[in-house]
Amino acid sequence: MNGKTRLPSRKRAFAAVAVAIAAAIAATAAIRHAAHDGEVAAMDGELFATARRGRLVIDLSEDGEIKPSQQIILKSAVEGRHAIIYIIPEGSIVKKGDLLVELDVATTSEERANQEIVVTNAASALEMKREDLEIARNQAESDVELAELDLAFAKEDLEKYEKGEYPNKLDEARGNVTLAEQELEQAKEKYEWSRKLHAEDFLSASELKTDELSWRHRELALATARGTLSLLETYTHKRELARLESDVRQKTAALERTRRKAASSILQAESALRARESEYSRQKQRLEKLETQIANARITAPMDGQVIYSTSTQRPWENAEPLKEGVEVWERRDLIILPTADTFIASAVIRESALKSVTTGMPVEVTCDAVPDAIFDGTLTKIAPMPDTARRWMNPDIKEYPAEISIADGRGALKNGLGCHVKIRIAEYEDAVSVPIQCVVRIGGAAYVWVKTPRGPRRRAVETGLDNNRFVHIVSGLDGGEEVMLAPPLADSAPEG
Repeated sequence: MNGKTRLPSRKRAFAAVAVAIAAAIAATAAIRHAAHDGEVAAMDGELFATARRGRLVIDLSEDGEIKPSQQIILKSAVEGRHAIIYIIPEGSIVKKGDLLVELDVATTSEERANQEIVVTNAASALEMKREDLEIARNQAESDVELAELDLAFAKEDLEKYEKGEYPNKLDEARGNVTLAEQELEQAKEKYEWSRKLHAEDFLSASELKTDELSWRHRELALATARGTLSLLETYTHKRELARLESDVRQKTAALERTRRKAASSILQAESALRARESEYSRQKQRLEKLETQIANARITAPMDGQVIYSTSTQRPWENAEPLKEGVEVWERRDLIILPTADTFIASAVIRESALKSVTTGMPVEVTCDAVPDAIFDGTLTKIAPMPDTARRWMNPDIKEYPAEISIADGRGALKNGLGCHVKIRIAEYEDAVSVPIQCVVRIGGAAYVWVKTPRGPRRRAVETGLDNNRFVHIVSGLDGGEEVMLAPPLADSAPEG
């Protein structure tokens, strides 16, 4: 047979031994309690206990630890690791605003001094960019205004030429042609008349010649006037009109370029300003962050209370270095705990076997060795859905479920970390029959007791209820005053009674 098949038999052997030891211990305890109550009797060397009728309290007792139900946990809010240069002694009673912890931030203070210079330079650069933006806006406004004025003048010049200068020049040229035609006609008529007079010897040859020259001059003047009119209509007008229209188009395009250039220069200046504003804001935020870090290095009490080091509440296997001056701490590490009210929680564990008997809302009595003769009223408020893994790691066969008991009034006597005993009130009967728990033996799923009779102990079936690890409630099958064996046989060795 291999080791795997032998292991269960070993476990059963150990279990049998454990049961026997537990039964012996329980029997001894029950005898002591029964003897103390005067309810133990002997018969033929056997010990008997008297079934009691009366008030029976079923409770579950466990050990636990006191913790504040409401507390403020003060953490390090300084980035990186920093040494503690001051810490208030644990247990000190502090007032709101008292200094609790101070961290070494000398390096951060130097960084702040350098950062103040950086912020000042960034502010100066920002102001310069604001001035550059104003200059760019003024220059853009002037350039656009000048371009608009040039375009307006060009349009006026075109309109003036089309509606004024050209019509006037055209009228003048046409008038010159008409005048030259009339003068030519007059000169020709005079010449014709002078020639008739010269033929009749009324006019000299020189006078005739003069009239002829005048006629020829007028012909030339007419040709010149007609040429000027033709030149104006055919060439001069078209060129001047094209030049003026082109000038309007050029000024319009120049105005558009000026506007775009002005908008671009303003946009560049605004972009440069935003970049400086962003840089200034970034550097200022860094300065503010450094100042906040320096301010956070001094941790003060947000309210009145008693100082508890966070390391004092940690479990032993967490191996945290105790807080003291010189110890380095890191950001978001718990440092100080300040309870905020005189309400507490008793943390305890409930064994798996007792889970079926307890529910949240049950009343609990809490006592502490450090506060003798004081019983604190509590209420079972929480039972974990899963067993405690740390305890299960130490003993895989034990499943214990963490529980919390709320204590509404610590009476100024309870403190964080005190050991305590909790007694969960499961049930309370004003009139019940009960016997020591070891008097009951289960055989085949049924409960039996060995009742004292004149003919000796007789086995009797009973119906049992809850127990409090000392006494078990007998629902039926036994009356108060009857005597039962304290150490009944494990096997069916007694006749039915």
